Amino acid sequence: MQVQTMHFKARASSKLADERLQQNLTKLSTKFVSARAIAVGDIDFEATRAALKERRNRALDNLDVWLETFEREATRRGATVLYAESTQDAAKLVADIARKHDVKKVIKTKSMVSEEMQLNRVLAEMGVQSIETDLGEYILQINDNEPPSHIIAPVVHKDKEQIADLFAKTHKKPRLTDIPEMTREAREVLRPHFMSADMGVTGGNFLIAETGSVAVVTNEGNEGMCTVMPRVHVAVTGIEKVLPTLDDLATAMRLLPRSATGQTISNYFSLLTGPRAAGETDGPQHMYFVLVDGGRTGLIGGEFQEMLRCIRCGACMNHCPVYQKIGGHAYGWVYPGPMGSVLTPAYVGIDKALDLPQAATLCGECNSVCPVGIPLSDLLRKLREKQMERRLRPWNERAALAA
Repeated sequence: MQVQTMHFKARASSKLADERLQQNLTKLSTKFVSARAIAVGDIDFEATRAALKERRNRALDNLDVWLETFEREATRRGATVLYAESTQDAAKLVADIARKHDVKKVIKTKSMVSEEMQLNRVLAEMGVQSIETDLGEYILQINDNEPPSHIIAPVVHKDKEQIADLFAKTHKKPRLTDIPEMTREAREVLRPHFMSADMGVTGGNFLIAETGSVAVVTNEGNEGMCTVMPRVHVAVTGIEKVLPTLDDLATAMRLLPRSATGQTISNYFSLLTGPRAAGETDGPQHMYFVLVDGGRTGLIGGEFQEMLRCIRCGACMNHCPVYQKIGGHAYGWVYPGPMGSVLTPAYVGIDKALDLPQAATLCGECNSVCPVGIPLSDLLRKLREKQMERRLRPWNERAALAA
């Protein structure tokens, strides 16, 4: 996804004037916020959050050790582990894997890291067909490769009628408005791609060091098809996603689905370890991990290291009064909402994301719901201070604050 963060103010104004978008965004408060509140009510949220925060900190404080452990265990189980300093390097590695295995068609699960990499564009340029299999991502792909507006619900900005029009236009079939029927139609379109793909590309919610495994969480089950049917499986994820043990994973999974979608457990969960072994009848013949830095190591040991604890649940944006009014596209890059307003300046440069640290009321709602205890409003204040120190804000703002 191309960086367009310098246009935040114009984009935000446009989104505020879009009455249909405003109506569609009410789903955030009526569905996600209320569902999360119910789901966290059956656990001791504060105690579980403190435990997960401690476990994530332990992993990040010794990130090199746990990555080495992960690489050793994954390699021992037959996988190949590759590291990419930049997102461009990561896309090239995936392209090289596709070329090595004579891949013509790729099927993908939802992966925000692949959005950072602009992977679909890179594959298309080398003549490889790439099919999104997450229903939301598929809808965006057939809508002229529209970028996602939310990291969990990529098509939250659209309503049923808009999707019905898009399906009728693209699939050349009678227009349907019943959601189960529309889902069935999409399944019929995607099924042949599942059966004929050469390579599956997934993200990774977590990497487990002690077993060399990747955990993939979905509500649609498409990760199973993407990792079992093709002969090659490539998991792309950030280096910060590593957890030391399966016990750490269990703690994370108590909070991820509750925070993301208000579920006590996701519909599907896959823990994938190595390619198909001798005597096994399914699974990929080849398995690769592409672990992406993309600016992450620049946060280690600094005042923004806490952002690396993020488990990409989307709770902060669901509860953010700014995101609730403008949606995700206004932010101009992969990660919207409070977490994106901190991560984007860190990953692409604070000078390329001047308005994002201002895109928050600092109400603290994001702090209160974050499952790993990231003080997002404090980090946004620090970014604002850095902008002032570097004289990146307009002179009248600097003068007003200096007075």
